[in-house]
Amino acid sequence: MALHNPAVKVPMLEVCNCTKEFPGVRANQNIDFTLQAGEILAVLGENGAGKSTLMNIIYGLYKPTHGEIKVKGRRLQAQSPRDAIAAGIGMVHQRFQLILTMTVLENIVLGREPVKAGQLDITQAHQAILRLNRQYGWDINPHRLAGELPVGARQQVEIVKALYRNAEILILDEPTSVLTPQESDSLFAVLRQLAAQGTSVIFITHKLREVMTLAHRILVLRQGRVVGNTRPKQTSEVELAALMVGRAVSLTVSKEVITDPGNPVLELEHVHVMGTRGQLAVQDLSFTVNAGEIVGIAGIQGNGQTELVQTVTGLRHPCGGRILLAGRDIIRASPRQIAQRGGCSHVPEDRHEFGMVEQFTVAENLVLNHYNQAPCSRWTMLRPRQIKRHALALMQKFDIRTSGIEQDGGSLSDGNQQKMVVAREFNRDPRLLVVAQPTRGVDVGSIEFIHAQIVQLRNRGAAVLLASYEIDEIISLADRVIVMFEGRLIGQLSSAQADRNRLGLLMAGMPA
Repeated sequence: MALHNPAVKVPMLEVCNCTKEFPGVRANQNIDFTLQAGEILAVLGENGAGKSTLMNIIYGLYKPTHGEIKVKGRRLQAQSPRDAIAAGIGMVHQRFQLILTMTVLENIVLGREPVKAGQLDITQAHQAILRLNRQYGWDINPHRLAGELPVGARQQVEIVKALYRNAEILILDEPTSVLTPQESDSLFAVLRQLAAQGTSVIFITHKLREVMTLAHRILVLRQGRVVGNTRPKQTSEVELAALMVGRAVSLTVSKEVITDPGNPVLELEHVHVMGTRGQLAVQDLSFTVNAGEIVGIAGIQGNGQTELVQTVTGLRHPCGGRILLAGRDIIRASPRQIAQRGGCSHVPEDRHEFGMVEQFTVAENLVLNHYNQAPCSRWTMLRPRQIKRHALALMQKFDIRTSGIEQDGGSLSDGNQQKMVVAREFNRDPRLLVVAQPTRGVDVGSIEFIHAQIVQLRNRGAAVLLASYEIDEIISLADRVIVMFEGRLIGQLSSAQADRNRLGLLMAGMPA
């Protein structure tokens, strides 16, 4: 009879021989790993590697086809996230799960409302939130509407929501994708504090710098299998990238410094733009983008970049000022006129709303903005054979991984959806490329490819307007950087002047 050894620590979480199959697809294959109390585990993998599927199994959104999950040695039979939460598992999704018209307090207690004498006990909830505020150095107003908060504070609310539910295992999906470097550093400090107190943390990221800085241990997935289980001291960013993709990957952008860009392609003169809530989102903005130049727009989400990009591409009209594309005023032009007559390609920030039709096939999505032009159509009739040939060529060139050109675009992984949109827009040889968050949710191999394509377009003479919340992406790609804060141009730097600290301060509205 085996004796219990109290010196042997039971893992906080065990994933045992876990496999998940969907019709025609095996997303996870025999995955095994453990997570100890107080450990920070980074999970890496290229798009479609099975990271999100695995996290959804742990969080109770999916049931494994084979295998099991254990929490503190006990089998977790989660039928829903409610069961996972009851077992001490919390998850902060990349797309925050907040109801913006509700207060912070209402969001935090939703589904677990404290009750006293049969009535909602607001005082108890308020005190619990203030206690967590003090513990982690936050300043969250429980009675403020969630929709009024900056993005960094919304993430704090999501973490407080998990901790309020007594999460002992915290899963974070791309937690720094919309944060400044300073906000990321603050988040890392909180995660280290949580780990020191015994909370176990799993975080998914594509930022290898973060992995090497924060993680105690690193799990690498490729094609649904574990291909690496290592520690930062035992590896390097280059080795991790190769493990993820299965080949050597360059982590630096190769581009020549330009000293003499071409003529102005895009010119903004004292542009004002109203936001969706009636506020002035862009204020008195003036700048140019020249042929053969990449101009990066840096700023924390919500400082007017979205409205600016939508205005340049015709999705929104300014309430003042002028916008010239190749010398022609486009302030009242439609998106189609700007795209087809002005020679503008647009990779939108929100691909689901503006970049694709989820119910359309991959082939149809790849011709969305030129289906009415040759060779895709003739005499107002679509030409399926030419559309198919076009789709197959782009799928191969941009490594869009699908089950076939007839697969619905909405059923692709996030990274392959992004590559589908990028392929359609980059392939048009544009005069102006407006690209927002080009590598959001894509793996390091795809980032390398997309960055190289942007530089190639710039080298062929295209003017590129790049909006990104990824500060390293701005620094790597931009020839010139414009920083926006509260809708205004707060700073303009050359590529030689732009560094993480200086940009981070400007993005926070402070002088650099």
